[in-house]
Amino acid sequence: MSSTTHRDHQVATPGDAPRRDLAQIGLAAVTAVIGAYTIYDASTLQVGFADPVGPRIFPYAIGTGLLVTSALLVVAALRGDRPEAEGGEDVDLDVRADWVTVAKLVGIIGITIATIGFLGWAISGAILFAGSAWALGSRTLVRDVIVGCVLAVVSWYAFYSGLGIPLSAGILDGIL
Repeated sequence: MSSTTHRDHQVATPGDAPRRDLAQIGLAAVTAVIGAYTIYDASTLQVGFADPVGPRIFPYAIGTGLLVTSALLVVAALRGDRPEAEGGEDVDLDVRADWVTVAKLVGIIGITIATIGFLGWAISGAILFAGSAWALGSRTLVRDVIVGCVLAVVSWYAFYSGLGIPLSAGILDGIL
């Protein structure tokens, strides 16, 4: 590829073909499949005759938005547009990943998944919040547990009472 450099930017000469980013095309394909499935799934919703808008409007809008986005991404990829690489303004790119922290977080999430049915969201959520704070470096265990309990109970009530979505109460059934 012949090119000239002008102010740290490469300028393609007329004979150059744009480089296509296959990862963008793959992402566009996945996005299109999700959008098409969302539209299909919305078409299978059973809606009463007295509801002119119904619950289908939102999945139709989201599915259509995903299809439009995927089409625009394909056009951009075929034109040769490539995203700018992350400069790492607030990340030290020379430091290796902290796999111990990642393993702690995966373990906490696994514990939450394993115990949510029995213990319920209020207790499992408190373990999730406090455990995540611990895994990310907090050393104030008492405060983390208190904040975790408050966040878990408030989020349980927000979902259960505010949104009408019942979360598992677990062993606290009848207390919450």
